[in-house]
Amino acid sequence: MNTSQVVVLFKRYRFFMIMLVILIGLTLVQPELGGTASNLALENLIDMMAVVPPIFILLGLLDVWVPREVMIKLTGEGSGLLGITLAFLLGSFAAGPLYAAFPIAGIMLKKGSKLSNIMIFIGAWSTTKVPMLLYEASAMGFNFMLGRFLLNIPVIMIIGFVVQKSLPQKDLEALYEAAEKL
Repeated sequence: MNTSQVVVLFKRYRFFMIMLVILIGLTLVQPELGGTASNLALENLIDMMAVVPPIFILLGLLDVWVPREVMIKLTGEGSGLLGITLAFLLGSFAAGPLYAAFPIAGIMLKKGSKLSNIMIFIGAWSTTKVPMLLYEASAMGFNFMLGRFLLNIPVIMIIGFVVQKSLPQKDLEALYEAAEKL
């Protein structure tokens, strides 16, 4: 491995290395706290390893099985209310933590989905998941759940459209070009 490869490797993993040095330093200064932090980090890594591989398998299948033309038709520029509804439903019925939504959003972007629909998908994933709504209804009452849900719908839509409209066209094109390289 030559020097330039080491530099690239360090740049790619610098955050991880910095956090590892901090964790080692914490363990040296306060062993009990460092041990607790290490255990939490390991538990989070194990949790992620249980979620990430199936997500990437599904992403691969989505990338291969769903033609770009179909994705554009369903969630692209001319999709209208169908694209909004589909993005919202996909996000609401999805399973897994929020960090699993971002690779899916990347594939949607690569396949030509409209940015506002991708933002709606992420917003729905983070706030309107069906299991969360059911839990909320049982724990806090149906009226609370319904009120929050009905408030979230327009807010998610507004955020999606504001993000789409606020990006200059050249930035939007650069975003789609970067997604093509995924």
